[in-house]
Amino acid sequence: MNAEISTAWDKVQSMSNGFIALLPNIVLALIVFIIFLFIATRIKALVKRLTRNRRSARNLGLVLGRLAQGVTILIGLFIALSIVIPSFKAGDLIQLLGISGVAIGFAFRDILQNFLAGILILLTEPFQIDDQIVFKGFEGTVENIQTRATTIRTYDGRRIVIPNSELFTNSVTVNTAFDNRRLEYDVGIGYGDDIDRAKELMLEALHSVPEVLKDPAPDVLVMELAESTVNIRVRWWIKPPRRADDLASRDKVLSTIKKTLVANGIDLPFPTQQILFHDQTEETDGNRSRQREGWPSGKNEVPKPRRISDSLRLLAQVRSSQNNNGKVDSQINEQ
Repeated sequence: MNAEISTAWDKVQSMSNGFIALLPNIVLALIVFIIFLFIATRIKALVKRLTRNRRSARNLGLVLGRLAQGVTILIGLFIALSIVIPSFKAGDLIQLLGISGVAIGFAFRDILQNFLAGILILLTEPFQIDDQIVFKGFEGTVENIQTRATTIRTYDGRRIVIPNSELFTNSVTVNTAFDNRRLEYDVGIGYGDDIDRAKELMLEALHSVPEVLKDPAPDVLVMELAESTVNIRVRWWIKPPRRADDLASRDKVLSTIKKTLVANGIDLPFPTQQILFHDQTEETDGNRSRQREGWPSGKNEVPKPRRISDSLRLLAQVRSSQNNNGKVDSQINEQ
């Protein structure tokens, strides 16, 4: 028993001595790793600062900055492990990463998918930071493109976080991809109005709005002969193509068009519906071969109205016929 206790105590002392011997190396390794963390942060900030003023290289700067930060941290980790464990080699680290990479890949498949999609978005640049995009039911300004998700700020002051894999595999509308943007709206005029005159007045109204570009020039096109109106599509271009400019120009264009048309006697009708009431008191009602389905009759003969006395006579005839039929049936039964 004493021998076993002595052996255990010797092992504890050996482990303590080994830890005390490694303590300077552990402290040095921590210092080295902290230094590499600081260097990695500074490298990322430097790359972002170099590409901040270049819109086309901003996303690429984010990718390079994050990759440089990751590589620097990995090098610092390798050096720190080499200080603590002098026998540790690069091959051991590669083997360790290879064995654990498969398990990590299965466990964090969605995270890795979003990470790769984020890298591809940053490299291919389908949209950039400060672009205004529409994705499914979300619309807003791109705030940040991270390696896992993209955040957009909606026009009503909310933040939407969208996984990068969804953005990369689905359709995204980029409203600010080009310098100019075309807007359109359908204006309905009356069937009795002069179409050419209405189009001329609409063009005058468009040219009077400062936000409407002269090149490309605005235009007006007849698009539909609707139930109550002749629909004319008004199309104009704005620059810049942001949401605020869209709303400002739309407000001025539509207000100016309405005032111009009304001032020149052009009708802006609203949908109307005609309802015909048929009292169904004509002599022909009930006779499908002669009954009228509409009003008025036009040049056709108007059936005479049914009188109350005629209705009472018809009712009496029906009852008399029913009574006669009942008497005949009773006589047959008696016989």
